[in-house]
Amino acid sequence: MAHHNSLLSHLLGIRRQTSRQSRITLGVGSWALVIAAWFALTHFDVLPPFSLPKPAGVIRAFGMLWTEYNLLGNVFQSWWRIFQAFAWCAIVAIPLGVLMASFRWLHDAINPVAAPMRAMPITAFLPAFIALFGMEELMKVAFLWFGMFFYLLAVVVEEVNRVDNSLLETAWTLGARRRHVLWLMFRSSFPAVFGSFRILYDIGWTYVILAEMVNARKGVGYMVEAARKVLDFERVYAGIIAIGIAAFLFRWLLTFLERRLFPWRRGAQAVPQPAAAGAAAPVKAGGHGE
Repeated sequence: MAHHNSLLSHLLGIRRQTSRQSRITLGVGSWALVIAAWFALTHFDVLPPFSLPKPAGVIRAFGMLWTEYNLLGNVFQSWWRIFQAFAWCAIVAIPLGVLMASFRWLHDAINPVAAPMRAMPITAFLPAFIALFGMEELMKVAFLWFGMFFYLLAVVVEEVNRVDNSLLETAWTLGARRRHVLWLMFRSSFPAVFGSFRILYDIGWTYVILAEMVNARKGVGYMVEAARKVLDFERVYAGIIAIGIAAFLFRWLLTFLERRLFPWRRGAQAVPQPAAAGAAAPVKAGGHGE
């Protein structure tokens, strides 16, 4: 009974950290359940084959994508489109976000336009981008840029606003000029902004599929759409899996870079255990009483 209560307390501990082995076990178990459900649904014909093909057929189709449909080349083409949009997004959004957080009048002028854009479905803008930029490569990159830009701009403004005022006051006291303070605000906020790049790339992989369905000759979106047009749903699902693997690998790469470039952020994000928090509470209460 005591062991059961201890396990329950551990499972229900708010923000309690889990071990690396537990994370791996839970992750593998979750995917095993998904795959088992897939096998069960197709084995007992719960859904028609066009809706959900059998896993064995999808595995064969994945091999065909690798050998006959230039899977790596299509993944690279999609990544290159995302990278171009991402680079231009960072070049524009990061300086603009720093300036918006630094000068309130600029924030009040730009945010009324930027804020509604984040709430609007980007798919509604696709016909407008086709009309403005045609149907070639420029349209795809511009469409991806538009989908990522307003998200990154909001993140930069928020993170720069979080820079401690005491840090800026110290810089002014030491004789810093305006450009030095702006550089300080950028450097202080950039580690957190870099952490948002992972979500930004996830957004890019989401929207690139839509962009590549319009007059594309290469890319994972084109690859999936071409399979759908001939009703080859095994190849469609294989393409979806390939997109997921590619997106996961690029996300892992960004996570690796973040840990290497900003190792102190891992320690800063650690949450104290309840016991430690409880021990610190009396000290904090004493401080308020003084």
